[in-house]
Formats: sequence, C-alpha cells, structure tokens
Amino acid sequence: MTNSTIRKELRLAFATLFSYPEGTVRETAAACTERLRGLDSAAAAPMARFAAYLREQTPARLEELFTATFDLQPLCHPYVGYLLCGESQQRTLFLIRLQQLFREQGFAPGGELPDHLATLLRFVGTVADPECCRELIRDGLLPALEKLTEGLEAEQPYAALIEALQSFLAETVDTGAELLTAAGGRS
Repeated sequence: MTNSTIRKELRLAFATLFSYPEGTVRETAAACTERLRGLDSAAAAPMARFAAYLREQTPARLEELFTATFDLQPLCHPYVGYLLCGESQQRTLFLIRLQQLFREQGFAPGGELPDHLATLLRFVGTVADPECCRELIRDGLLPALEKLTEGLEAEQPYAALIEALQSFLAETVDTGAELLTAAGGRS
C-alpha cells in the first residue's frame, strides 16, 4: 500500500473521529494511531493520547463529550465556513462553491452541510485531484482548525485529536506528497 493511499485512508479515519461517535470509534482511533506511527508522523503522539482517552470512556460519555464540545460551545462548531467567515454572505458563497466542487468531483456529501469538518475530510479522502485536496487543506481546513483550537482548553480530549489532524494535514501540504504521487513520483 502506498503512502498516498494510507494518507487518504487516514483522512477518512479522521472524518469518522470528527463525526458523532459510533460503535467503531475506539478501533478507528487505534488504527489511526498505528497508521500515523507507520508514516513516522508527528501526529501519532497526540492521536495516541486521544485513543487512550477513548478506551477509558463509556459510549454514553463519548456521545456526551462530543455534543458538549461541538454542539454546545459556540467557538467549537465543526463547520469550516463558519469558523473562517462567521454567519455571513461569505460563508454562503463558500457553501455554494463547495457544492459546485463536490458536483465537479462526483462527491456525495451526505446529510451534513458541505462545510462540516467530517464532510470535508471525507472529500479530501476520496477525491482523485491532489491539487484540489491540497488547496482545500491549505486554505480551508488548516486555518479553520487553528480557529477551532482557540475555542478549546488544552486538557479537553478533542484538543489532542485536533492537534493530531493539524499536524497530519500540515505534513501533507508541506511535503506535497499527493502531488508527487500524481506526477508519477513515489510517496
């Protein structure tokens, strides 16, 4: 399996972890940790902290924490457009552009708004255009994650997950790994 394929799978795993917790969340976090270690990623350490936290919690507690973190705290909404633009015409235009982009790339976003963090992670985990992914990560996801961290206390469990995602996505953008693979290089 190529590193490019592993990176795409990791994006999909992160999408699962930023969705409402379901039965496989612990297994997904553990697998994500191992994949990040295999890539020798700096994201492995914060991901391991998050996975360890998940192992100690009941499913009900995980659901409660997710809701308290992302649904009830106004600074921690998992909507990239909202984090970058607030409730404004700019966000509306961002949502429209995302819908167009999804159609162009043949991506079905599901039931969430197009700018939901999990939706965008699923998109960059499935779309075939590496430059499109890189641009969305660089100009959308990374700045939004920076704002998202401002709304969380450092000891909050989801802070470790966000740190892991930031590190992982920054490594992808910094190395241009997806572009090398698309150009016929190894990665």
